[in-house]
Amino acid sequence: MAQNTVNGDKNNGLAAYLQTLPERNMEPLWLKMNAMVPPKPNPKAVPYIWKYSDSLPLLTKAAEIVPAEEAERRVLMLVNPTLESPYTTDTIYGGLQIVQPGETAPAHRHTAFAARFIISGEGFTAVEGKKMPLRRGDVILTPSWHWHDHGNESDGPVIWLDALNLPLFRYAPVNYAELYAESRYPSTPCEDCEWRFPWKQVEAALLSQKGPYAVHHYTSNGKPLSTTVGAQAERIDGHHSTAQIQESCSFMYHCYEGEGRTEIETPAGSTETINWTSKDTFVVPAGCTMRHVNTSATQAYLVAFTDRPLLENLGIMKPF
Repeated sequence: MAQNTVNGDKNNGLAAYLQTLPERNMEPLWLKMNAMVPPKPNPKAVPYIWKYSDSLPLLTKAAEIVPAEEAERRVLMLVNPTLESPYTTDTIYGGLQIVQPGETAPAHRHTAFAARFIISGEGFTAVEGKKMPLRRGDVILTPSWHWHDHGNESDGPVIWLDALNLPLFRYAPVNYAELYAESRYPSTPCEDCEWRFPWKQVEAALLSQKGPYAVHHYTSNGKPLSTTVGAQAERIDGHHSTAQIQESCSFMYHCYEGEGRTEIETPAGSTETINWTSKDTFVVPAGCTMRHVNTSATQAYLVAFTDRPLLENLGIMKPF
């Protein structure tokens, strides 16, 4: 009885003590240790797919009702179901953008780094005076604080997948944009440019590798595309299943060609199977185990934007 009384007094004393902390803007770490230092990676994002067959009609409708002056903002953000915009994964923002024939997005620059994968159609992006063509499968960069504009001089719409490091600015609120004095930044055509990665070159690099599965990492001057966002392309031969892959980084995948599925196990132990086909976009959160399966007889190609450079630069890209 005496011991129970002592324990009761301690519990009452602890409860009273805890009630004094909020008014001093303090919290007890010992009650939240598992949340602060979990035993496994704990992404808030979940695996998810945006089917292009669903997205394309919505993009086309947006092009009809959102005026040309808003071409730069005519984007459907890909929002992870467990989060809010701008989170496609915990660290990567993704969006689908459409630019109609004859439209030009006003020249501007911003703190955020941006990369674009061209899904369909043709257009141009001009960066610091270099006007690059946009063709299906190309990856185009607009580095931080570089003047750039986009346009479409073809007779059909151009659609691309945006990948930006916008989620990082929720923690470092230093992202902003500046409009150029004119609608266009002066530029001249530039087919070969340090900010353009044509699909033909990437495909050749993948085909030059032996084996049923190949990975090509996009690099600029021997380094990742940026300090925060990188990209890789993958070739999966017909009816091949890859070995299980687990990395600290998260992935935003786009299927360039083919069909198949990605089997995912999250760090929490839940399983998810994502069935993909050409032009679909899907995400694999940080720390997940995944395996790609090509369900067709022909080669499948995936392109992924990742936060691997961010984790490597911070020294927190850990092996499993």
